[in-house]
Amino acid sequence: MSLVELVMPKLGESITEATILKWHKKPGDPIQEDETVLDIATDKVDSEVPSTAQGVIEEILFNENDVVPIGTVIAKIRIGATITQTQPSVQTGRPVYEEAKMVEEIPYQPAAPQVSTHPLPGNNAIRFYSPLVINIAQQEGIGMVELENIQGTGQDGRVSKKDILAYIAGRAGDNRQQTAIGHHPMTISPHEVQTTTKAENNNQVALANSYPGNVEIIEMDRMRKLISKHMVDSKHTSAHVTSFAECDVTNIVLWRERIKKDFEKREGEKITYTPLFIEAIVKCIKKYPMLSSSVEGDRIIIKKNLHIGMATALPNGNLIVPVIKNADQLNLAGLTKQVNGLANAARTGQLKPDDTTGGTFTLTNVGTFGSIMGTPIINQPQVAIMAVGVIKKRPVVIETPQGDSIAIRHMMYISLSYDHRVIDGALGSTFLNAVSKELENFDGQRSI
Repeated sequence: MSLVELVMPKLGESITEATILKWHKKPGDPIQEDETVLDIATDKVDSEVPSTAQGVIEEILFNENDVVPIGTVIAKIRIGATITQTQPSVQTGRPVYEEAKMVEEIPYQPAAPQVSTHPLPGNNAIRFYSPLVINIAQQEGIGMVELENIQGTGQDGRVSKKDILAYIAGRAGDNRQQTAIGHHPMTISPHEVQTTTKAENNNQVALANSYPGNVEIIEMDRMRKLISKHMVDSKHTSAHVTSFAECDVTNIVLWRERIKKDFEKREGEKITYTPLFIEAIVKCIKKYPMLSSSVEGDRIIIKKNLHIGMATALPNGNLIVPVIKNADQLNLAGLTKQVNGLANAARTGQLKPDDTTGGTFTLTNVGTFGSIMGTPIINQPQVAIMAVGVIKKRPVVIETPQGDSIAIRHMMYISLSYDHRVIDGALGSTFLNAVSKELENFDGQRSI
């Protein structure tokens, strides 16, 4: 019999770690090849990890909610093994906290508590706690406020089993030292213990109720935390500038109304405005390739393969950006099928990890929700993102050789947020106006 290592799979070129959401198997369970072993999540999408071999789960090396780097061994599968019964552990007079066996056992050495009265470095980042740590904290009466102040020695400062046990041991030592002060032993009455516990509970309640007025507190879900972190990181990374333009899309609106039934009958897909916008963006990026680039230190990396991301709202209100690969090589029918397919996959939770990676430029349609314009945040490591607003009929001055006139036209605002480190106002505005002209000069007699 031999052991096969199951590693955290590579989920995209920009993804370096993933969070374990749920284990479907436990040590001793049989597993078939390609059977799902666990669910994982990245900042892009949730995925299932299948088994690479048939056998029995020998060892699980990480807990649920642990964040694991790509390529790390997360479990071991014994080939040709049979199911074995786990022997119950011998109970002792004190709590025994069990966890998954690690590759290397590190003996626990009690240490003095390390509690900081100031926020920890990087406290604005997401901090994960394993179920084991949370279980120990609950049994020892450690609240979340106190848990947040424990300095961790794990990856990215996470609190490990060793850290929380060291803190508990140190806290017990402090209590014994305070009790031993004076010439005679000090006894603590049950009334005093009850009073102290009640005071601690009151402090926690006071922290929870420190918001004036009638409020409702909602815990962010995992995706919302990740979106929040990425948006703040983008603002800290790029020097954001936003330019605006107004364009007359009457030709596009009338053309789409005229051909949409025939298009759906011929292609089996409903045509929206999104593929038309992407088509115009791609044509203009070909003229101004700096808009499809990224920054690495002092170098600007121009991406020749145009992968266009399209921001898509999910039913739960969160946002995801599936990517149309090589959009410049697709005709309008191909773009339409890609747009519809990725949007449906996003809304039904069927996106693959590769569907959300590699984007070089992003389009977001804020007009879907009735906004006339927006100032979107750049999707890192890209350097630009374009927003299109709602299309509205407005009276507009039309200039003709015979003179000016006023007509009812379908108008739309578009905006471009760009990284001022590499794109100056001249280039950003020039590109935006080029997209506007491309949309305005759309051929209303175009065949499908």
